[in-house]
Amino acid sequence: MTGPPGYLALDVGGTKIVGAVVGTGGEVISSARVPTPTGRGAEEVFSACVFALEAARSETAISALGLGVGCGGPMKWPSGDVSPLNLPDWRDFPLRDRLSDQFDVPVRIHNDAICLTIGEHLMGGGRGLNNVLGMVVSTGVGGGVVSDGRLVTGASGNAGHIGHVVVDPGGPECSCGGRGCLEAVARGPAVVAWALAQGWRSPEPAGESLAAAARDGDQIARAAFKRCGNAVGIAVASVVAVLDLEAVVIGGGLSRAGDLLLPAVYEGFERHAGLEFVNQCRVLLAGSESGVVGAAALFLAQDQYWNQGY
Repeated sequence: MTGPPGYLALDVGGTKIVGAVVGTGGEVISSARVPTPTGRGAEEVFSACVFALEAARSETAISALGLGVGCGGPMKWPSGDVSPLNLPDWRDFPLRDRLSDQFDVPVRIHNDAICLTIGEHLMGGGRGLNNVLGMVVSTGVGGGVVSDGRLVTGASGNAGHIGHVVVDPGGPECSCGGRGCLEAVARGPAVVAWALAQGWRSPEPAGESLAAAARDGDQIARAAFKRCGNAVGIAVASVVAVLDLEAVVIGGGLSRAGDLLLPAVYEGFERHAGLEFVNQCRVLLAGSESGVVGAAALFLAQDQYWNQGY
């Protein structure tokens, strides 16, 4: 298929996979969303990725210059072998090589939360700022950092894992092997599990049902979101104090319950943001397309967001 230049983009999450076509100005031209297969093996997840990308590409004619991917971590960067904690079907899965073979274009892969951060810094709530933390609060909890206007990758490419900041040393075990990590407290399934342990009951025990119950006044459901939001606020205050940030932008599935989550995030943040430069940081919700925009920006704004040595 020929047409104007553009980029393919893929956002791989624990509950959904989004494929998109992104223009050279960072605009999303078309997109397609499919549920993430769970417990059906690595190839089923890969097939869902291919389907989402093909569905998005079928809606428009472009000449793809590259394929940018956001995926949960940890991962081997920049080789693109992924082992997402929120996707147990993939362990050292060679995602970059498989996608490159499938679509015959250059592929670059980074953490999904880093891609959200890039998208928000380029086009969203962090635009025009030099120091930004982006977060995904969903099936897992991840993050990415722009400092002094440039993406921070770290020694292994995994910088920004705010989900593994400890917010409760005596708290629940985390899938990373630690205890009391933000992810162990605030990831969607953990929030639902805590509510169930406190006596909440629902025919469909999932995040959407918990949010509906909270909006209807269920006290356990409301307490679950408050506990989650407070933990996020504590972690955010800690990271802002370390990095002197101007804004924190939160996306992911749980952010769709922002009316329930954000008041508790603000409460936890303000209680622990004692230093003046910390409490001046803004906390915002991310846009719905930031992940795929940021994935495409691994190519379209590579001087700023990708190490040109790779």
